Amino acid sequence: MSSVCREVVTLQLGHYSNFVGTHWWNLQDASLSYEPDSGAPPSELQSDVLFREGVTHGGHVTYTPRLIAMDLKGSLQTLRQEGSLYETDKETNAFTWEGDVMTHEESPPTKNSFLQDLDKLDKGEILAEPEYSTSQLQQCPGAVAMETVNSSLERAQKMYRLEDSVRVWSDFLRIHLHPRTISVINQYNHDGESQRLEAFGQGEALCQGVVLEELEDRLHFFVEECDYLQGFQVLCDLADGFSGLGSKVTELLHDSYGGRGILTWGLAPVNHPDSSPMKEFYHLLNYALGTISLANHSSFFCPLTLRGGLGIRPTPPTSFPHINYDPTLWYHSSAILALALDSLTVSYRLRYHSSPMWQIADALAVSGRKVVAAYGAVPFPMTQGSCLPDALGAYTDNLPWRPLSSCPELGDGRCFGQSVTLRGLEGQNLVSPLSPGTQPPTPLHSQHSGEEVLTCFMRGHYPSTPLAVQLVASPSKLTPPFPQIFSPGLDQQGFLHSHTTTPNTVSAVSSLPVLASLQSSPALGPWLSELQRGACALDPRRVAPSYLSQGPEPGEMQEALEQLRTLAHCYRDNTGGVLHSSSDDDDDDD
Repeated sequence: MSSVCREVVTLQLGHYSNFVGTHWWNLQDASLSYEPDSGAPPSELQSDVLFREGVTHGGHVTYTPRLIAMDLKGSLQTLRQEGSLYETDKETNAFTWEGDVMTHEESPPTKNSFLQDLDKLDKGEILAEPEYSTSQLQQCPGAVAMETVNSSLERAQKMYRLEDSVRVWSDFLRIHLHPRTISVINQYNHDGESQRLEAFGQGEALCQGVVLEELEDRLHFFVEECDYLQGFQVLCDLADGFSGLGSKVTELLHDSYGGRGILTWGLAPVNHPDSSPMKEFYHLLNYALGTISLANHSSFFCPLTLRGGLGIRPTPPTSFPHINYDPTLWYHSSAILALALDSLTVSYRLRYHSSPMWQIADALAVSGRKVVAAYGAVPFPMTQGSCLPDALGAYTDNLPWRPLSSCPELGDGRCFGQSVTLRGLEGQNLVSPLSPGTQPPTPLHSQHSGEEVLTCFMRGHYPSTPLAVQLVASPSKLTPPFPQIFSPGLDQQGFLHSHTTTPNTVSAVSSLPVLASLQSSPALGPWLSELQRGACALDPRRVAPSYLSQGPEPGEMQEALEQLRTLAHCYRDNTGGVLHSSSDDDDDDD
């Protein structure tokens, strides 16, 4: 039973990807343990897969994400690009100027209440736990200090309501980043009407010169210190020019690190605050070109969105029975996707019996089907004190999860391959507590382990699908400033209240059980066909000629859309049923 650490380098490309990534890293930080000698059993998940240990110029130990985050000029607000962990003494290069001095003052961006408290914690001014001395906080800012932040801010969870103050992802970032993590693209602006990164071709053209050199330098830094690099997880915005940049970045990873896993997650928010019909058309083309390009260069590609679809007129956003969220707030929608991603990525982060990235991709992306769909029950609906067979037994005709890739399941039991992860049932009954001699009411209640129960449940819905099942006891831990978007029917551990308990109206939800699935499914055939037809419906040369100003050439775009149509055909059912809409037969005339 090996616990060899297979490292992963994470790349976040675009503003919404950094929203999701910030929530995701906050979740990872909340689960870290800074007391390796405490005698407690090791965590089920190996944090060194994602984090790296470093040392500052002053000899202080740090623990930061192995991360490259790319965004546009003006997107950081109060966050310094180089961070604050590795500051040097600026006075050593001081000199005296004897000429006239003219001072220009500019007010810095205002920090919200959460960031203000973080600043005070860094200075040791408030909320410090008595077991940590000031010297300890100064000596280990990446470890003891963050342990203090965790416990201190948990006590103040209800004080943070950031819905009106979150403008950018750094407004709720609770961890320190390495100086080589953030890469700002100065050629394009985050805000305003000019110099916007709106088209796929603009993003493709970016990956050269200084941008490419900086990316390669950062990649070499994080990769060369890895002993057993298993691959890369890429979070990439699909709606804007980052889809083109992501295409080139994944192509670079594919060419430079052959044999490593490249798992790419294409992110799309429910809405854009400054949208227009023309921009929605841009988004549609970016979705289509980004999907086929990222799939071509990745081990697998999975879109992640709460939109009802990627077309110009999507259905209403995904809803969840026990979550009350505002789909127009990126702060909310990205939090839900981060929770799902926390479970979807468990397989290659386990301390024991982990499945490397390439193994997961090989099992799902078979016969050229490199696009997969995600589904999630956030939270997993289980009553406190009940058992897993009872919780799953309530879903005899349907499944408890909702689409996370805007791709509804067909519901006919057909699927090419599936990976299912259930985490967060620590302290709950995984099997039925039947008395000896009692007849089990269902097959679920006759199983002898949680894995058997979950496998039995999935076999009832997908009888012949190749299936991988993981159960992780520890939940996703929610710490400030994760938004409190949960219904009063959940207790502090994220379980449903029983009929004999009082609904939760005071305490914040501090952890959550989540059930998540990755599927290679025939349902993706119609989904990809619809995306391809939507992109072909209007000619950008007539409707939006500026879209092609920096590429791709019209012939290249037509070829890419033809590849997308061919990919959709890969998801036809091999048993004889052809799973595509009636209009697919007209694709050849597009």
